[in-house]
Amino acid sequence: MIKLKYLFLSAVFLSAGAFAQKQESPEKQQGHTNNNKFKQLYDEFSTPNMYRTASGAPGSAYYQQQADYKMDLVLDDTNAKLSGFETITYTNNSPDTLKYLWVQLDQNMRAKDSKTPLIQNDAAQPAATPGSFANTYLTEPFDGGFNIQEVKDTNGRALQHMINRTMMRVELPKPLATGDKFSFSIKWWYNINDHVNGRGRSGYEYFPEDDNRAYVIAQFYPRMAVYNDVEGWQNSQFWGRDEFALPFGNFEVNITVPADHILDGTGKLTNRKEVYSKEMLKRYEQAKKSYDEPVVIVTEDEAIAKLNTKSTKTKTWKLYAENVRDFGFATSRRYIWDMMSVKIGDKDVMAVSMYGKEGNPLWEDWSTKAVASTLKSYSRMTFDYPYHKAISVHAKQQGMEYPMICWNYGRPDAEGNYSDRTKFGMMSVIIHEVGHNFFPMIVNSDERQWTWMDEGLNTFVQYVAEQDFGKWYPDALSEGQTAYPSRRGPAAKIVNYMGGDQDFIAPIMTKGLNTYQFGNNAYGKPGTALNILRETVMGPELFDYAFKEYANRWMFKHPTPEDFFRTMEDASAFDLDWFWRGWFYTTDYVDIGVKDVKKYYVSNEPNAEIKKIAEQRGMKLSDLPPLVFFVEEGSEDFNNDLKGKTALENSSTLNEYIMDNFTPEERAQIKEPKYFYNVTFEKPGGLVMPIIVEYTYADGTSEIMKYPAQIWRLNDNEVSKVLASEKEIVSIQVDPNLETADIDTSNNAWPKEVKESKFDSFKKEVRN
Repeated sequence: MIKLKYLFLSAVFLSAGAFAQKQESPEKQQGHTNNNKFKQLYDEFSTPNMYRTASGAPGSAYYQQQADYKMDLVLDDTNAKLSGFETITYTNNSPDTLKYLWVQLDQNMRAKDSKTPLIQNDAAQPAATPGSFANTYLTEPFDGGFNIQEVKDTNGRALQHMINRTMMRVELPKPLATGDKFSFSIKWWYNINDHVNGRGRSGYEYFPEDDNRAYVIAQFYPRMAVYNDVEGWQNSQFWGRDEFALPFGNFEVNITVPADHILDGTGKLTNRKEVYSKEMLKRYEQAKKSYDEPVVIVTEDEAIAKLNTKSTKTKTWKLYAENVRDFGFATSRRYIWDMMSVKIGDKDVMAVSMYGKEGNPLWEDWSTKAVASTLKSYSRMTFDYPYHKAISVHAKQQGMEYPMICWNYGRPDAEGNYSDRTKFGMMSVIIHEVGHNFFPMIVNSDERQWTWMDEGLNTFVQYVAEQDFGKWYPDALSEGQTAYPSRRGPAAKIVNYMGGDQDFIAPIMTKGLNTYQFGNNAYGKPGTALNILRETVMGPELFDYAFKEYANRWMFKHPTPEDFFRTMEDASAFDLDWFWRGWFYTTDYVDIGVKDVKKYYVSNEPNAEIKKIAEQRGMKLSDLPPLVFFVEEGSEDFNNDLKGKTALENSSTLNEYIMDNFTPEERAQIKEPKYFYNVTFEKPGGLVMPIIVEYTYADGTSEIMKYPAQIWRLNDNEVSKVLASEKEIVSIQVDPNLETADIDTSNNAWPKEVKESKFDSFKKEVRN
């Protein structure tokens, strides 16, 4: 078949070559740089070095700093105030000598003099709710910034320090050399914000019916900034959107709260017998052995009973966490608490939920199961979850993540009823936020600079985990649903964004603070791109191996985008520079279609084009070498007698060649195509992608061909394929399963599909 194909193509090449020789030399043009879509990413990437290798792995000299914390915290529930005294021990593992340290003061974004409101573009609206109007124009700004009372060394001597908005520079008494440690303490307090009415990643929700609060607390302590080989100190200011870059360390945290509060957070509870009742301890032991259903540690009745009898005493919960990058906790007397065990590798992990009565019955049915399912799915795609627990906390309108703990929304109405949107919204946010334990809590990318590295990668694995959840818990699906209704992931979900107004689209490789349509840019597009890379470009086997390699190389380390890109290629033998450049560095979109289809037959007689070439060269037709001639259906050379016959039947020249050059065994294997098609594909869109084509035949059968993206390497506008077929093709469809995020499918079919206009559809409705 290969020999036949080259024979048939030789006539076409002869024709093209003849015409090329006759063309006049074009006017000389200016040269240009390499703008080929398959150009390697050397210009965009930094040079590999001893810290980060060309393969995408950490280098022989890779280092990262460590910051260990000891904290004593006190929650003033009456005044919604949090006070803390912390000691930070900072270890300099870098090859550099440091003169000062940078500490993040994220709560200062809520300070009375915060600059964050000043960078927001706003305009007078024609109407507003009374609450929104009052909060915006009639009330004083909430003062939720840090009150730093002291910064001292371990000998009690004050340390010179300077606060620049959300960053504090602490001057060292003497330079900190490689391998040295320095300990210092900070005493602070701040007013806790109402995260429901004032928004925020953490804070409290107030319940006026019982005069109680539920607290979800994070970014609550002065935190060390990252110092690394890529940019030195990562001391970019926190404006409220871009999240956090943090070093790993160990945390020893004592939290004093009202005695009737239930509390959980990052780390192992080291004084369980002091803070649990005997009944809670008994239930906890049962939960450790329950793998199918959660065991309730604090019941709804027990939580409700405490609401009107607030304790005036306090209780201290002690938590210890090793090798985490952050710390968060939740506390309230309103919390119901349930747990179950999930097997991850060779160990048991506790899946945990904390929620108020407002969350039921939805939360008691599904929250902890969603946590357990997520841990299994993400562990399969990356590495076994290394911590001993994962907690989902109910917060009215919040989705936010920290090591071992996250807050999630989703609330039934007052009668306990909820829609599919509420149910799947809750499940999805739990899967997403629990998934953040992997990205970026363990694979610790810089969220302040590269939002997509945690949100986009996590959105991709979230889609995989959601589909797992739908398979493992089919009773969670509604009637008529065969799969989990994921909001992001499939290619079709990102089409409207990618085909939108280019004035309001930024490349993925843009700092999150500066992007338009943040959700689409940081979550939707990168998550979808990786799903397309897995399902359509690489295939799950190659992709999953490389993705797992990236996760394992960089767990408990600080990767950059280049480390991810390089590892995915290194572990798969897939050159993906064209994919990274197109999807991540540009705002190009996919649009591939069928431009033209021509049907040919084989003939003994020279066609008009060959006759013209012979005439131009002054040759007689008898002087031509033995050739096989293509004749286009409907052309002046076309003869109906050619129809229904094979190439061998129509060409004695071809028959003679076969008889002279093929053995009887080879001749027995020769196929005899009747139809030849020259299909031209066009690419109005900028993104190069594989061409996925479904060919449907007259007998009703069909087949799908996938031409690799490299087919566009020499012509970025259009390419052609010649098909030799034993069956007649009746239709051609590009991207039949909507795998590539093609923004315009009107050019995807041959014969061209005539879609009814909205006006014609309206006229039919009127007639009926």
